[in-house]
Amino acid sequence: MDFIDYYKILEIDKKASQADIKKAYRKLARKLHPDLNPNDKTAQEKFQRVNEANEVLSDPEKRKKYDQYGKDWEHADAFEEAKRNQRSSTRGGRRTYSSTGGSQKDFSDFFESMFGGEGFSGGGSRRSTQFKGQDLNATLKLNLLDILEDQKQTLDLGAKKIRITIPAGVEDGQTIKISGYGGDGVNGGPKGDLYLNFEILNNTNFKRVGNDLYKNESISLYDAILGSTIEVETLTGKVKLKVKPETQNDTKVKLKGKGMPVYKKKGTYGDLYITYKVTMPVQLSEKEKELFKQLSELR
Repeated sequence: MDFIDYYKILEIDKKASQADIKKAYRKLARKLHPDLNPNDKTAQEKFQRVNEANEVLSDPEKRKKYDQYGKDWEHADAFEEAKRNQRSSTRGGRRTYSSTGGSQKDFSDFFESMFGGEGFSGGGSRRSTQFKGQDLNATLKLNLLDILEDQKQTLDLGAKKIRITIPAGVEDGQTIKISGYGGDGVNGGPKGDLYLNFEILNNTNFKRVGNDLYKNESISLYDAILGSTIEVETLTGKVKLKVKPETQNDTKVKLKGKGMPVYKKKGTYGDLYITYKVTMPVQLSEKEKELFKQLSELR
């Protein structure tokens, strides 16, 4: 696997702070988003590279490994363990490896010599150590109405396509792991995993907070004072709702179970909260004004 300079991708210096990384990522993510570059066939690839760079550099532990081991950073833990084992098994006079220093090429050469079949165990037998493949990251955009039920999606990973089932109720920004759909392993090791990040676009007039939904509903002054039965839109259709007499502006009512489906909990839903907004009558006739005047005198 070729070395990928994540600092260069994000257009930052190696001494950049976490705040600098975050700022650079947001700037490039907006600039390179495929939706904003419909005529650029490479936009999706560039956007994924920026996401990949941000995932590594925004994580202090991953960044530390990347800075030290370069393209082999995902094998850092195994590398350190292998060096300890090698030192332990070769103290009798065969070969040893320094635990400090070395370039990215040195690390790669070490992997090739130690794990490519030339290394030896304590008993002198030939061995080949396996390593898990590189994890991949992808972003999937869906509308809010798309996630009311489980649905199947086909993902195009470039070299292959996979068909997955997306559970209802997945949240904006949520990441799920699909095991075995990452890069190929080393020396016959297992494949890496695919981390799928969801971007949920709310194309409704409902506000989503977790599993609950919120919506404002206009009612007339007369309905608020006298009470009434109104129809209210939910994500799954209209329901009838009784408005109590003398309902005040900004009164909130809960429709239990009319919110979003709860992720991986079949048949469980959040709630829908309706806030009444009382609208005042306009363009009153003289008769209506007279009646309101009489009402005010009664009060």
